[in-house]
Amino acid sequence: MDSIKAFKRLGVRYMLLQALNFAAVIASGLMIWKGLGLVCNTESPIVVVLSGSMEPAFYRGDLLFLTNPASEQYVTGDITVYKVPGADIPIVHRVIETHDVVSEGYVAASPLGQKQLLLTKGDNNNANDIELYQGLDWLEKRHIVGKVRGFMPYIGYVTIAMNDFPQLKYALLGGLGLLALVQRE
Repeated sequence: MDSIKAFKRLGVRYMLLQALNFAAVIASGLMIWKGLGLVCNTESPIVVVLSGSMEPAFYRGDLLFLTNPASEQYVTGDITVYKVPGADIPIVHRVIETHDVVSEGYVAASPLGQKQLLLTKGDNNNANDIELYQGLDWLEKRHIVGKVRGFMPYIGYVTIAMNDFPQLKYALLGGLGLLALVQRE
């Protein structure tokens, strides 16, 4: 009852201002995310490791930073994040084999004239990823989300917890929204 009275005392105008501030914070976060995507040339500049397939290089919950330079070729040993058609979740695995196929009408030495085919494997897996490619024989550049450039260990566990326990996600979002509405400056 006391909280309802507090809301009434604040007034509609103040509540709308707080809601607008909350929306501005959300919009700023989205703009930063999209800006990072443009600078890094990737749809997702930050990803969280969801499985143990890359242990001991990366563990579940590690936060990875990605870039995807258009002119850069991948080499054996690079750690990539890829998405194949029909799969919802990106996969973080190491390139174990590359093949450069020359496109017609281009000079063979030019990176633009080469179509690069990749084969990947998780460090902690026994076999390569062909089974994960869903009918593809190789990964192509269009399947690659990015190349891992850095990481922060265990920071991504917050994301994993929110996906594993949706109630936690809604409680956190509801709590943040409530704080934004009732907080006085």
